[in-house]
Amino acid sequence: MNDTEKHFSEEKFWGKLKKFGLKAGHSVVYTALLLYFVLQKPDVPKKAKMVIIGALGYFILPTDLIPDMAVGVGFTDDLGALGVALLQVAMYIDDDVKAKAKAKLTDWFGENVDTSEVDKKI
Repeated sequence: MNDTEKHFSEEKFWGKLKKFGLKAGHSVVYTALLLYFVLQKPDVPKKAKMVIIGALGYFILPTDLIPDMAVGVGFTDDLGALGVALLQVAMYIDDDVKAKAKAKLTDWFGENVDTSEVDKKI
Protein backbone atom coordinates (compact mmCIF):
# COMPACT_ATOMS: atom_id res chain seq x y z
CA MET A 1 0.00 0.00 0.00
CA ASN A 2 3.00 2.33 0.20
CA ASP A 3 2.53 3.55 -3.38
CA THR A 4 -1.10 4.45 -2.66
CA GLU A 5 -0.23 6.82 0.20
CA LYS A 6 0.60 9.57 -2.27
CA HIS A 7 -2.99 9.48 -3.55
CA PHE A 8 -4.56 10.40 -0.22
CA SER A 9 -5.76 13.89 0.50
CA GLU A 10 -8.80 15.04 2.45
CA GLU A 11 -10.17 16.80 -0.61
CA LYS A 12 -9.87 13.67 -2.79
CA PHE A 13 -11.29 11.49 0.02
CA TRP A 14 -14.46 13.56 0.48
CA GLY A 15 -14.81 13.98 -3.29
CA LYS A 16 -14.67 10.23 -3.87
CA LEU A 17 -17.20 9.54 -1.11
CA LYS A 18 -19.60 12.17 -2.40
CA LYS A 19 -19.29 10.99 -5.99
CA PHE A 20 -19.38 7.21 -5.43
CA GLY A 21 -20.88 6.78 -1.95
CA LEU A 22 -24.20 5.37 -3.12
CA LYS A 23 -22.57 3.08 -5.64
CA ALA A 24 -19.90 1.90 -3.18
CA GLY A 25 -22.47 1.02 -0.54
CA HIS A 26 -22.84 1.46 3.19
CA SER A 27 -20.12 -0.99 4.23
CA VAL A 28 -17.44 0.62 2.07
CA VAL A 29 -18.42 4.15 3.09
CA TYR A 30 -18.71 3.29 6.80
CA THR A 31 -15.33 1.54 6.80
CA ALA A 32 -13.71 4.48 5.02
CA LEU A 33 -15.29 6.93 7.47
CA LEU A 34 -14.13 4.92 10.48
CA LEU A 35 -10.58 4.99 9.15
CA TYR A 36 -10.80 8.69 8.35
CA PHE A 37 -11.98 9.60 11.83
CA VAL A 38 -9.31 7.41 13.47
CA LEU A 39 -6.75 9.25 11.35
CA GLN A 40 -7.92 12.54 12.90
CA LYS A 41 -7.13 11.36 16.45
CA PRO A 42 -3.88 12.91 17.71
CA ASP A 43 -2.98 9.97 19.96
CA VAL A 44 -2.90 7.36 17.17
CA PRO A 45 0.67 6.21 16.42
CA LYS A 46 2.30 7.22 13.15
CA LYS A 47 2.54 3.59 11.98
CA ALA A 48 -1.23 3.14 12.34
CA LYS A 49 -1.83 6.43 10.53
CA MET A 50 0.37 5.27 7.65
CA VAL A 51 -1.71 2.08 7.34
CA ILE A 52 -4.86 4.20 7.19
CA ILE A 53 -3.41 6.64 4.67
CA GLY A 54 -2.32 3.74 2.47
CA ALA A 55 -5.79 2.17 2.54
CA LEU A 56 -7.58 5.47 1.95
CA GLY A 57 -5.12 6.26 -0.84
CA TYR A 58 -6.01 2.95 -2.48
CA PHE A 59 -9.71 3.77 -2.08
CA ILE A 60 -9.19 7.13 -3.80
CA LEU A 61 -6.99 5.69 -6.56
CA PRO A 62 -9.09 5.80 -9.75
CA THR A 63 -7.29 2.91 -11.45
CA ASP A 64 -6.92 0.14 -8.93
CA LEU A 65 -7.09 -3.65 -9.20
CA ILE A 66 -10.80 -3.70 -10.05
CA PRO A 67 -12.01 -0.47 -11.70
CA ASP A 68 -14.68 1.24 -9.59
CA MET A 69 -16.93 1.49 -12.62
CA ALA A 70 -17.21 -2.32 -12.91
CA VAL A 71 -20.86 -3.02 -12.11
CA GLY A 72 -21.39 -5.14 -9.01
CA VAL A 73 -17.71 -5.70 -8.17
CA GLY A 74 -16.02 -2.33 -8.62
CA PHE A 75 -15.57 -1.63 -4.92
CA THR A 76 -14.80 -5.14 -3.66
CA ASP A 77 -11.05 -4.57 -3.79
CA ASP A 78 -11.48 -1.20 -2.07
CA LEU A 79 -13.47 -2.83 0.72
CA GLY A 80 -10.77 -5.48 1.05
CA ALA A 81 -8.01 -2.89 1.41
CA LEU A 82 -10.08 -0.80 3.80
CA GLY A 83 -11.05 -3.89 5.81
CA VAL A 84 -7.45 -5.02 6.26
CA ALA A 85 -6.52 -1.55 7.50
CA LEU A 86 -9.56 -1.47 9.76
CA LEU A 87 -8.53 -4.71 11.45
CA GLN A 88 -5.01 -3.38 11.97
CA VAL A 89 -6.18 -0.18 13.68
CA ALA A 90 -9.35 -1.49 15.36
CA MET A 91 -7.95 -0.84 18.84
CA TYR A 92 -8.12 2.91 18.13
CA ILE A 93 -11.78 2.88 17.12
CA ASP A 94 -13.76 4.18 20.06
CA ASP A 95 -17.39 5.20 20.52
CA ASP A 96 -16.61 8.76 19.40
CA VAL A 97 -15.15 7.54 16.08
CA LYS A 98 -18.15 5.26 15.52
CA ALA A 99 -20.58 8.07 16.36
CA LYS A 100 -18.96 10.46 13.89
CA ALA A 101 -18.95 7.84 11.12
CA LYS A 102 -22.57 6.86 11.78
CA ALA A 103 -23.68 10.51 11.88
CA LYS A 104 -22.13 11.11 8.45
CA LEU A 105 -23.78 7.92 7.12
CA THR A 106 -27.14 9.09 8.44
CA ASP A 107 -26.65 12.48 6.76
CA TRP A 108 -26.00 10.80 3.42
CA PHE A 109 -28.16 7.66 3.49
CA GLY A 110 -30.87 8.33 6.07
CA GLU A 111 -31.76 6.64 9.34
CA ASN A 112 -32.01 3.06 8.06
CA VAL A 113 -28.32 2.30 7.67
CA ASP A 114 -27.15 -1.02 9.04
CA THR A 115 -23.52 -0.94 10.18
CA SER A 116 -23.65 -4.23 12.09
CA GLU A 117 -21.62 -6.18 9.50
CA VAL A 118 -18.62 -3.84 9.88
CA ASP A 119 -19.16 -3.34 13.62
CA LYS A 120 -18.91 -7.11 14.20
CA LYS A 121 -15.41 -7.09 12.75
CA ILE A 122 -14.10 -4.44 15.10
